[in-house]
Amino acid sequence: MINVLKANKEKEIFNEEKLRDSIKRAGIPSEIQVDTLAHIKSKVYDGITTAEIRQHISEFLDQSPSPYSKARYGLKESIMALGPTGYPFEDFIARLLAALGYQTKVRQLLQGKCITHEIDVIADKEGKSTMVEAKFHNNPGTRSEVHVALYTHARFEDIKIKNNIHDALLVTNTKTTVDANTYAQCAEMKVMSWSYPKGGSLRELIEKLRLYPITMLTSLGQMNKMTLLNNHIVLCKEIYENPTALDSLPMSKEEKEKVLGEVVFICKEE
Repeated sequence: MINVLKANKEKEIFNEEKLRDSIKRAGIPSEIQVDTLAHIKSKVYDGITTAEIRQHISEFLDQSPSPYSKARYGLKESIMALGPTGYPFEDFIARLLAALGYQTKVRQLLQGKCITHEIDVIADKEGKSTMVEAKFHNNPGTRSEVHVALYTHARFEDIKIKNNIHDALLVTNTKTTVDANTYAQCAEMKVMSWSYPKGGSLRELIEKLRLYPITMLTSLGQMNKMTLLNNHIVLCKEIYENPTALDSLPMSKEEKEKVLGEVVFICKEE
């Protein structure tokens, strides 16, 4: 029996079907999916970490006929790379909610009954306003625990009447604990974590809406990514729809064409 060590130090039995699904879901071309799976099966050992598995996949894809595929497989790490501050993550969540039909504003100062709050995102849709707490974690093994749900709900209670806020939503790029989800349900507050709720998790919505972050791009250097993020360009789609977004970067024509080639691969329909 082969056990895999997860980011939160928990162990789970190596599941070939789960790995196959993740490879397929990431959009890795069908002609190399079998070879990718076979490569990983040759590398696994008892106690291997999920990070090592992802690294092996990335290295294999980098040498494959479709090297850009490794970008899509690294979605979770790409969202993590929106740090170290939480501001680009807030911008990303605002874009995601906008794709769901919301009008959004980021980092809004609202006076509550007791104190003033800086709200990460205010999302308006069909005459109702939602307060969004975007909880960003730099460590994939960190979970948002019940105290995060508690203070999110407390902030909502303080501002809701004075600002006509109808709902609260806690969004995180990692996972939430059972207690956090249970409290949120009891308090009638919504939660969106990396894998919760089923059918509407952060990962599922990103893949469904094809809202991939620019941190996914392997052809773009870290400094250039930070420049774009500081200019509030957070999505590959934004470059895909407006290639001139790259004009502010110190890159040659050939380098820009390489980035655009990867952007097209990431954003193209299956």
